[in-house]
Amino acid sequence: MRILFMSDVHGSTERLEQLWEHAEQLQPDYVVLLGDALYHGPRNPLKPDYSPPAAVELLNAWQERMIAIRGNCDCEVDQMLLNFPMMGDYAHLLVDGQRFFLTHGHLWQPDAPPPLSADTIFAYGHTHLPHLERLPSRLVPRFPRNITRRASSPSF
Repeated sequence: MRILFMSDVHGSTERLEQLWEHAEQLQPDYVVLLGDALYHGPRNPLKPDYSPPAAVELLNAWQERMIAIRGNCDCEVDQMLLNFPMMGDYAHLLVDGQRFFLTHGHLWQPDAPPPLSADTIFAYGHTHLPHLERLPSRLVPRFPRNITRRASSPSF
């Protein structure tokens, strides 16, 4: 089973189009969006490719495979435009016997997780930095860095 993880799209159409090109090749069974789909927040300047309506169209194209959770920049107005649920603060995913705890990272972090079994993979975004860490009790991947980040290559 293939799962594509992404986070912190922030309404960027250029990077989202690049991501979908890879997704077409990979053909993931699920696409996991770990929050911050459309809005960029008031502290950041608008990027040239910032277009929430176009990002909605790109995200909705994968609605049947999408598993999404709410980030700190997401709100009910965003949900009105998206054809998949994304307002939960977390989700659990069970794939081939492996359990994932999915969250954005602004409410639950690896150093302050909810009660989870030791074999649960704690997946989150929010920090805009890629990271994979094995703690004594669990694997902690940060998925991925912000796909809109220009200072380094985007990842997913």
